[in-house]
Amino acid sequence: MPYAVFNPRARSLVRGTLLVLISLGAAILLSGFPNARPSPILILPTFLTLYGTYDTSRCLQMRWSFYHGGVLLLLYMDVMALFMILFLLLYPYAGWIQ
Repeated sequence: MPYAVFNPRARSLVRGTLLVLISLGAAILLSGFPNARPSPILILPTFLTLYGTYDTSRCLQMRWSFYHGGVLLLLYMDVMALFMILFLLLYPYAGWIQ
């Protein structure tokens, strides 16, 4: 394979970041965001986001550098996207909050 994006054994920041962002977009579309409704299918974007976060974390280096700092920023973005997807998944089931 000429590109690391298409090889699941190779480390790729692009693959991990795209998985997370595409999963977040799909979760927003599947949940019908302004009018949140229960949708168990949101488990799929949750698992894709978890895999994308794992894929991004594989790119961390042992010694600190600006590359390592950039990967940490991407990991923070992944965690925020994961919590947004979990909110969209769980909020419609929390009727006691209203």
